[in-house]
Amino acid sequence: MARITVEDCIDKFPSRFELVLVASNRARKLHSGETPTVEKDNDKNTVIALREIAQETLTTDELKNNLVEEYQTTTFTEDEELLEIEEENNDQNQKEELSQDISADNEVKNINKDNVDDIEQEDAETDEVKEEVNVEQSHDGDENSIEINKESHEVQDDNQNN
Repeated sequence: MARITVEDCIDKFPSRFELVLVASNRARKLHSGETPTVEKDNDKNTVIALREIAQETLTTDELKNNLVEEYQTTTFTEDEELLEIEEENNDQNQKEELSQDISADNEVKNINKDNVDDIEQEDAETDEVKEEVNVEQSHDGDENSIEINKESHEVQDDNQNN
């Protein structure tokens, strides 16, 4: 078979540079053990690669994709795996933040509940003091009621200070 030249293949690619890149990549693949799609005819890998391009036994898109895959540092599947890992990390971070928010809300609720309990207890104590004052007033007269009123004010002042 007659020798093939770059001129025979240039109409398959828009530039000589792209043709040379694709042909050299295909020649390396042939050298590493891939089977040629045309007869060898005792030719070198470079010539076999150019013959494959000229006879279009491999599509130009397939050759371009092989070239791109050869020089990629990560593949699409690795990118997808990286995205999945990032999404899992984001989900975990969101769960942790939500858990922290819920814990903070529970603490606030507990504090508010304690404050309500304290206020209710103070109100109950105040009501008891008022009842005692009313009972004392009705039984003992004016002098005792004045002393009890003073004591109830002191109890209320102590409760407010606490």
